[in-house]
Amino acid sequence: MNATKNMISTRDMVFTALFAAVLCAVAPLSITIGPIPLSFATLVIYLAAGALGWKHGVLAVVIYVLMGAFGLPVFSNFEGGFHKIAGFTGGFIIGYIPCALITGAFVEVFRKKIWSYVLGMVIGTTILYTCGTAWFMHVTGNSLAVSLAACVTPFLIGDTMKIIIACIVAPQLRSALSRASQT
Repeated sequence: MNATKNMISTRDMVFTALFAAVLCAVAPLSITIGPIPLSFATLVIYLAAGALGWKHGVLAVVIYVLMGAFGLPVFSNFEGGFHKIAGFTGGFIIGYIPCALITGAFVEVFRKKIWSYVLGMVIGTTILYTCGTAWFMHVTGNSLAVSLAACVTPFLIGDTMKIIIACIVAPQLRSALSRASQT
C-alpha cells in the first residue's frame, strides 16, 4: 500500500486549519435569546463539511471542540473549558461533530447535487438538535416540551436561513478549493 495515500496533503491541512480558525473566530459571537445562545457556528460547520467533505470537515470541528475544551474562549460568549461541554449547552457543542459528519457524507456520496447539501444539512441539524436537546434535558431536568421550546423552536428560522446560505456558498467553495489544488 502506498504510504502517501494515508498522509494528509498540505492543501487539506491548510484548509482544515482555516475552517477550524474561522469556526473559532465566529462561534464566540453569539446572541443570548434564552438559555441556548444563537451562534453562527452552524453556518461555518455547514460550509466546512460542504466544502471539505466529511473527513476534513469533521477534523476542523474536532479541532475547534478540543481547543474550547482545553480552555480557549472559542465557545459562545467567549467561553471555554470542559465545564462548558459538561454544561447545558454541551450537547450542542458535541453535536457539531455528527452534524459535520452527516453533512459532509451526503455531499461526498451525492457529489454535485444541490439536494445532497440540503438533505445533509437538514439531517445533520436534526441530529445536532437531538444531541443538544437530550443533553439539555439531562442537565436541567426539564421536560421534552420545555426543552424543545428552549433548544429548537427559537432556532428553526435562523438555521433554515443558514442552510440556504450554505447551500449557495458551499458548492462554490468546494469548486474553488478543488481548482486551487489543481494549480
